[in-house]
Amino acid sequence: MAVSIKEIQAPIEDEIRDFEKKFRDSMKSNVVLLDRIMTYIVKRKGKQLRPMFVFLMAKTCGGISESTYRGAALIELLHTATLVHDDVVDDANYRRGFFSINALWKNKIAVLVGDYLLSKGLLLSLQNDDFSILKIVSNAVKEMSEGELLQIEKARNLDITEEVYFEIIRQKTASLIASCCAVGAASSGVDAASIENARLFGEKVGMAFQIKDDLFDYNTQAVIGKPIGIDIKERKMTLPLIFALSKASWWEKRKIINIVKNQNDNPKKVAEVIQFVKNSGGIAYATEIMNNYMNEANSILETFPSSPYKQSLQQLVKYTIERDK
Repeated sequence: MAVSIKEIQAPIEDEIRDFEKKFRDSMKSNVVLLDRIMTYIVKRKGKQLRPMFVFLMAKTCGGISESTYRGAALIELLHTATLVHDDVVDDANYRRGFFSINALWKNKIAVLVGDYLLSKGLLLSLQNDDFSILKIVSNAVKEMSEGELLQIEKARNLDITEEVYFEIIRQKTASLIASCCAVGAASSGVDAASIENARLFGEKVGMAFQIKDDLFDYNTQAVIGKPIGIDIKERKMTLPLIFALSKASWWEKRKIINIVKNQNDNPKKVAEVIQFVKNSGGIAYATEIMNNYMNEANSILETFPSSPYKQSLQQLVKYTIERDK
């Protein structure tokens, strides 16, 4: 039976509770409109996976300090800023089933709120001289922006190779989880080699996490947060499709690319692409690659000393690829 988030969180339950309070306090503002929006953002929090990676890695490496809490808050602030800006860019009205900030308060306010969150995070680190942590997280935000732009550039021509796809997901998704683990390690005071190992572990987990997300596009059985075929409708080239196209004949490849480019709003045509990917072994191939990343992550984790926190990290890796949404 799959382990629940609550069970994984058990060894750091008190720390997560303390963090939530500190994070709420760090979001307060004297501007009434801003304070109302901050309260709305805090209420919509998800499973707290990012802080969990930070705290579990810090405990695995040695222990939690005040800079661990600040590091987790910095990641949440900067990540939330990028999500608020993403919703403006994508003209999205919903985020995790809730109205997005731009849907409720319009684009201008959403962009300013994103800027506010960004500056809050930067100030939090600078006021406490957390330069090494700020460097780790700022680098992740830079990578995420580059990955997003690379994906937009490639989506125009649908000419993504596996190599480019891996680079996109490494930057877009894996860099954030990698920074969570690196921040956790750095805040516990371990050496540079251990911080790099923690970062690499997070990167492998992030790669597996994104491939799992891509597989949801083809899974009619999963209880998922996004409709089937949404990536195809958005002209996103994901691993199952890239692999299937690499095995297709010239004519078949041309036909499928034409559907993704020009007929992606036709449910029958989208279903045809999904069937093509399944028949070509794209699902099985992507699943195998995802499992390889998971195994690599677990091998890196083995280099850390045994503890209940390390065990929770192992369960978190398992949860990443066994989740159904």
